[in-house]
Amino acid sequence: MQRRSFVKSTFGAAGLGAAGLGESVATNWHAQPNLLAKNSFKLKYAPHIGMFENSAGKDPIDQLKFMADMGFTALEDNGMMGREPAMQEKMGKEMARLGITMGVFVLDKGGNSQNTLAAGKPEYVDIFLNGCRRAVETAKRVNAKWTTVVPGDFERNLPIGIQTGNVIDALRRGAEILEPAGIVMVLEPLSDSPNLFLRTSDQTYEICRGVNSPSCKLLFDIYHMQKNEGHIIPHINWSWNEIAYFQIGDNPGRNEPTTGEINYKNIFKHVYQKAKAEKKEFIFGMEHGKSMTGKEGELALIKAYVESDSFTV
Repeated sequence: MQRRSFVKSTFGAAGLGAAGLGESVATNWHAQPNLLAKNSFKLKYAPHIGMFENSAGKDPIDQLKFMADMGFTALEDNGMMGREPAMQEKMGKEMARLGITMGVFVLDKGGNSQNTLAAGKPEYVDIFLNGCRRAVETAKRVNAKWTTVVPGDFERNLPIGIQTGNVIDALRRGAEILEPAGIVMVLEPLSDSPNLFLRTSDQTYEICRGVNSPSCKLLFDIYHMQKNEGHIIPHINWSWNEIAYFQIGDNPGRNEPTTGEINYKNIFKHVYQKAKAEKKEFIFGMEHGKSMTGKEGELALIKAYVESDSFTV
């Protein structure tokens, strides 16, 4: 696809909203240069493969091109480790050509949901360490720096301090594999189940300090942290020194910003200003669904990011 010049606003000088674009616009975005236009986002928002497949088709390469044409400068692909190496390399080359930064992919621990690191069992640790080794190879192909790690469930028959020590020990060994390759495992506290060991940002902060490696940091998923702890901006400030990555999802619903109760414009502005003062840059993974279906839903999602990114600096 030939690159082209775009106007700054997503919906062009005519100010067309998502609802007014209709089927004809999104059917072939190559032929609609004046209606689907490139944004200049202040932050590095990272869509997922599949998020815009109604507009761009199912081919991951075409989806990457569409993301770039909409102004997105990063990508998340949780299932990247499951893709064929040839596709990984192809996507890596296309992202480099388009100026898209690869965000997180999930570190595959062998598909065993029971391999909780809190148990301290050598066989579970070995599965995790093998996943770290494979993650290094995947990261090379797609120019990735971050991989998401979830320690697993509580081991209910052990005291919490022993479980925490077991997790720290395992993560230290993982960091020894990842650190020489420049890969950072970002630990993600989740709200999906009360059985999960890692639940809050302060708990994750404590574990990162215990591991004491630049390859073990916090993934602050705003959706999950709104559910588990609330008080989002203070928690970001408290855990700031261990945060390496953010993810997005409004609550309730886990859809795009502006569809729930979280004031993303304020959060984005806060992180932007704080990061700029310290000369840092973060990726914000768009790990959420869409509040509307089809092509209109994809365009509404883009419009929501334009609105949430419109804070004054």
